[in-house]
Amino acid sequence: MYNVCLRILNHEAEAEDVLQEAFMDAFSHIGSFRGQSTFGAWLKQIVVNRAINHLRSRRLELVDLESNRFGEDDGPDLADTEPYDEDGTQLEVERVKRAMQLLPEGYRVVLSLYLFEGYDHEEIGNILSISETTSRTQYLRGKKRLLELL
Repeated sequence: MYNVCLRILNHEAEAEDVLQEAFMDAFSHIGSFRGQSTFGAWLKQIVVNRAINHLRSRRLELVDLESNRFGEDDGPDLADTEPYDEDGTQLEVERVKRAMQLLPEGYRVVLSLYLFEGYDHEEIGNILSISETTSRTQYLRGKKRLLELL
C-alpha cells in the first residue's frame, strides 16, 4: 500500500502520512466493509482515494490538452524485438522508477493508476474528475515522455 501512495504522490514523507491516514480511515470505518470485494481491494481503494485527495489539496495540474510540448509525432508504439535480459531487469525497474519521478504529476498519476493499479480510463476519469479522453491523452503523452526520459 505504501508503494501505491508513493507512486501517486512521489514524496516519501507525504506517502507515509497519507498511508497512515488511510489506515485510520479504514479501521474507523471497518463496519462499512461488506465483503463485496476482498479486504485488500477495499483498503487499496481507500488508499488511492486518500492519495488523490492529497494531490488535489496540492492543486494537481494536468498538462494542457491543446499544447503538445513533446513533439508532434504520436505514431504507433512498437515493441522491442530484442531478447529478454533477466539480469538487467532489476536495473531497468530502477531506471523506470527514477524516470517516473521526473514526469509531471498529471502524467505520473494517470500512468500509475493505469499501469500499476489496474484502473481503466473511465475509472481514472472519475477518480481525478477529468474526462475519459483526458485520461487517455495524459496516459499516451506520459508514456511517450517516459520513453523519451529512458
